[in-house]
Amino acid sequence: MPASLLPPKTSATPVALLLVLEASTTAGSVALIADGARALVRSVTMGAGREDHLFPAVQALLAEAGATAGELTGVVCGAGPGSFTSLRIAASLAKGLVDGTSVPLFAVSSLLLAAADAREVLPAGPAVVHADALRGERYVLDVSFDADGCVRPQSALQRMTLEQLEHHAAGSPRLAVLSSPTPDRETRIVSPSSANLPHVAASAWSGAVSLDRWEPEYGRLAEAQVKWEASHGAPLPSHVVP
Repeated sequence: MPASLLPPKTSATPVALLLVLEASTTAGSVALIADGARALVRSVTMGAGREDHLFPAVQALLAEAGATAGELTGVVCGAGPGSFTSLRIAASLAKGLVDGTSVPLFAVSSLLLAAADAREVLPAGPAVVHADALRGERYVLDVSFDADGCVRPQSALQRMTLEQLEHHAAGSPRLAVLSSPTPDRETRIVSPSSANLPHVAASAWSGAVSLDRWEPEYGRLAEAQVKWEASHGAPLPSHVVP
């Protein structure tokens, strides 16, 4: 751990300490970001048949930084779209931490956290980041990179077929999240990481969201989950994965 993440306990200099949770894909992560730049990060494997590893990772990261939840100045949660169960686990954890510490809750598009993965290889200008939306469709977000590599959204989240994506992204770099059905068409395969938050324009996430009303962009439910909930007449519990 970088010793410079937090100043000595005797320092009077206040530190903006954000906890960032990202769980939209199987490649989850948690990060502590101090003053918008210095970061500690831990990878967390999400997915079917796995217990919740996010909270233990948060505890370990705070211990590694020599910090407590009470020293956080905000919690940022990846807002999806992505895995329903993993996003719900992350959102529940984020809300619990916010409720217990009375700090603000922020939400950031997981596609922006993924796009920032390409900041060192793309020139300034537009790009298109996309992720699996099931049933042959893709979630699509238009973004742009500043000269310093900072990424910002240029459209609302869209859902389209692969054919529509081909037309939509013509002439722009394409960034596919984790994998692509047409890998030869992609400029880069990217992964959303909580540590990428400093490279996302603050205007895209710095407005606090309502603890009571905010929910991630869960996206389209898997067919197995739809059938389970229809047969049981209730939402799928967060610890059960279809």
